[in-house]
Amino acid sequence: MRVLDVDGLGPVSRIGLGTWQFGSREWGYGEEYASGAARDIVRRARELGITLFDTAEVYGLGRSERILGEALGDERADVVVATKIFPVAPFPKLVRHRLAGSARRLGLPRVPLYQIHQPNPVVPDSVPMPAMRDLLDAGRIGAVGVSNYSLDRWRAADAALGRPVISNQVQFSLAHPGPLEDLVPFAERERRVVIAYSPLAQGLLGGRYSAENRPGGVRAVNPLFGTENLRRAEPLLGTLREVAAGHGVQPAQVALAWLVAQPRVVVIPGASSVAQVEANAAAGELQLADDEVAALTGAARAFRPLSAARTLVDGVRERIDDARERLGR
Repeated sequence: MRVLDVDGLGPVSRIGLGTWQFGSREWGYGEEYASGAARDIVRRARELGITLFDTAEVYGLGRSERILGEALGDERADVVVATKIFPVAPFPKLVRHRLAGSARRLGLPRVPLYQIHQPNPVVPDSVPMPAMRDLLDAGRIGAVGVSNYSLDRWRAADAALGRPVISNQVQFSLAHPGPLEDLVPFAERERRVVIAYSPLAQGLLGGRYSAENRPGGVRAVNPLFGTENLRRAEPLLGTLREVAAGHGVQPAQVALAWLVAQPRVVVIPGASSVAQVEANAAAGELQLADDEVAALTGAARAFRPLSAARTLVDGVRERIDDARERLGR
């Protein structure tokens, strides 16, 4: 497994494991998944050299942290566990209290990477960052990160902390390539890290879905899976399938390998099975040629999905057309 050396964290596997689904009802995996498959996935991830495990206090209202800590067992101290504080009223006393709760659920005396889950629109980073700095100085955390921050807000967080905020976890994939324009160059220049979540765009980049084969469940409300957006995604998916065929691998593995090919980027895909975590780990070893990376980047930048509002309007129109067709019959 390829690794990236990160200040305050040490070597971090370029492919990690996201655990949003651990203990979360919205994915529909159920209690048996949490008590059985999730633990098997974590153990297999460790065997494959994965050292980065991402969770958050809001995932399953703390259950994800608890499941992850129990699954890691005695290896908790040997990996980089990253968790997040949801920044509602992020005053210093509450920041310290919330870290203590996360550390207890994870079974860790020290949390390697503690992240602010998203920017608070009304509370500036000058409010929580002094507490983060105190936690760093006390050795309670190894590094500070943020999530869903713009470049300007990331820089503001740096200033508020008084030292580098080492990582920014953002939505980043071939379907959402925006971080290429500013966050990735900044991370490369400043030796920071971009942590890519939803790297497969909730399965869009697995190549299974099309305008004629839309998903159900939680994915059904994602605008990317609207009929028009699935049509618009076909050129990107075609390029992805072509590169995958050339390497004899799955499209999803190429999508992950493209992210790993970017400087200072690590990836945290989820996994619903041991087979999926094995496929994800193998993607970390896949070497794409420069022309393949360029072709995928060009296809990603050319993909222009409709906004959520437009997708909703189109969905209503489709239902009206379907109803008219049935009435016409």
